[in-house]
Amino acid sequence: MRKLPRTFYDRDTTLVARELLGKFLVHGNRIGRIVETEAYLGPHDRAAHSARGLTKRNAPMFGPPGYAYVYLIYGIYCCMNVVTEREGHASAVLLRALEPVANLTGKTTGPGLLCNAMNIDRQLNGHDLLSKDFYISAGKSETFRIIKRPRIGVDYAGSWARRHLRFYIAGNPFISHP
Repeated sequence: MRKLPRTFYDRDTTLVARELLGKFLVHGNRIGRIVETEAYLGPHDRAAHSARGLTKRNAPMFGPPGYAYVYLIYGIYCCMNVVTEREGHASAVLLRALEPVANLTGKTTGPGLLCNAMNIDRQLNGHDLLSKDFYISAGKSETFRIIKRPRIGVDYAGSWARRHLRFYIAGNPFISHP
């Protein structure tokens, strides 16, 4: 499988979020097709972790692009983001759901379940997505319809909660919320 180059990630976050759909997340021998994402647009985006400024927790989000930002939520689940745009911009794409391709057990419909199935934990926070054992590959070229909706679980973000920054493949049975 051909890894995505760093230049793929060093672009507009919304574009990267859309173009990650249909790509393959690879961790060791586990493979899942990305079917749902959310874009977080940097410090001005009130739903983004970077909105509170640079912290030890969110430091990987500040770049460079093409690295994983993995964090713990609810004290039990990890979530994985792909860092995008130039270093210091602090934007990323949350991977929300995968379609199982190889060696996955358990559900992959939701960011925490996705990380469990892919064996992604905080040890991968800040990991380069151009490495040999943890990366995203282009996969095969295909055509599908992309649905845009508001992000999930960010009601606290005011008007940012209503922005259509969640993307998923229409009709895919593995999306987390229709």
